[in-house]
Amino acid sequence: MTRKSTVNRAIQFGTDGWRAQIGEDFAFENVRRVACAIANYVREEGEPERGLLVGYDMRFLSPEAAEVAADAISSRGVPVTLADRPTPTPAVSHAVVERKSAGGLVITASHNPSRWNGIKFKAPYGGSALPSIMERIEFHLDRRDNAGARSSETRARRETADLVAPYLARLKSIVDFPAIRASGRRFVIDPMFGAARGVIAGLFSESGISCTEIHSEHNPLFPGLNPEPIEPHVADLQRAVEDAGCDAGFATDGDADRVGAVDRDGSFIDSHKIFSILLLHLAEDCKLSGEIVKTFSTTQMIDRLAAKYHMPLTVTPIGFKYICELMLKRDVLIGGEESGGIATKGNPPERDGILNSLLLAEVMARRDRTLGELVAELSSEFGTHVYSRVDLEVSRPAMMRLLAHLRHHRFRKIAGRRIASTESLDGFKMLFEPSGWLLV
Repeated sequence: MTRKSTVNRAIQFGTDGWRAQIGEDFAFENVRRVACAIANYVREEGEPERGLLVGYDMRFLSPEAAEVAADAISSRGVPVTLADRPTPTPAVSHAVVERKSAGGLVITASHNPSRWNGIKFKAPYGGSALPSIMERIEFHLDRRDNAGARSSETRARRETADLVAPYLARLKSIVDFPAIRASGRRFVIDPMFGAARGVIAGLFSESGISCTEIHSEHNPLFPGLNPEPIEPHVADLQRAVEDAGCDAGFATDGDADRVGAVDRDGSFIDSHKIFSILLLHLAEDCKLSGEIVKTFSTTQMIDRLAAKYHMPLTVTPIGFKYICELMLKRDVLIGGEESGGIATKGNPPERDGILNSLLLAEVMARRDRTLGELVAELSSEFGTHVYSRVDLEVSRPAMMRLLAHLRHHRFRKIAGRRIASTESLDGFKMLFEPSGWLLV
């Protein structure tokens, strides 16, 4: 759901908030407008006494934008707690639930290049706001008095707090660090110049687990990479794992809600394989059950695992908001998408790249296998699964013409592969005989 504001056309909302380029639409005036709209929504339609949290990542102007947002929220009569340091988005989500807050703002552009910044909004349940919530925030953004001045008498309490430490304590309570230490495995951690710097490496070091961290300095230019844990941006991690002779490498994106991994031989372990490994671990090692949710663009290996474990599987359109909505209503064991966002039972209905990295280390320890060996075992049982993505920037009219062309002509073959059926839950998917698919 995106549309331009009738008041300020520079601000466009997606389901996870607002993003814009620094120095253009991402300006303090617009940060203030968005923060005021969220505060007005909470004050008039929520529970303002519970207050709002504000976190921020390592990007240029993020700390300053967080200050502006906190001041704007306080000026609208809603109590606000500002993070005392750069904070991973999963830590803010955890804090929203733990503190029973009315929601949380995170100054971040997630995995986008360095020239971008933005604001994510986390609802009281700790996950991305549902479309119905974003629609109401847009309504308040469009109000003429949204960012107007308020007298000092209306200002609410404002404080600063450590939102990271309680999150770390939670991780220590649910991850088997002694088993990881006993395995003797060695790791390379790549926070990609993002908010997770020092988090996984600190937990490992504290637990006596050997690890090295790269890209951990504060450099908002993200030199040489985009903070997205996919190829080619994990090239430095791949080299570091091989050069150090480590067993695995874990990467998290700019705000640490997405995960990517590297095997000991430097090969990239994509999100589809990570999703499959974590499902295997939860079902077999942890003896947990529940519904499995995946987006339309995710591997069919998940289907085969769900059938093996006799667990219900639901396929949603692309976007983590659909997974979050189901996790709020049903008993979901794990939900994942192809972009590296995965949520698990017993945690906020939100992506967590840090926890998922730790769980990968845990399953390696429990099963005494490398990531590559785990993938090989899954492939041996369910068949080899390969995934590739090509990103093209095209105009919306051109995109719509292509999709209409595909639906209208009903091709029988693509690149010599016979099309068995098609699906249009999101975009246009062609399923081939005997297996495989192409999604536009």
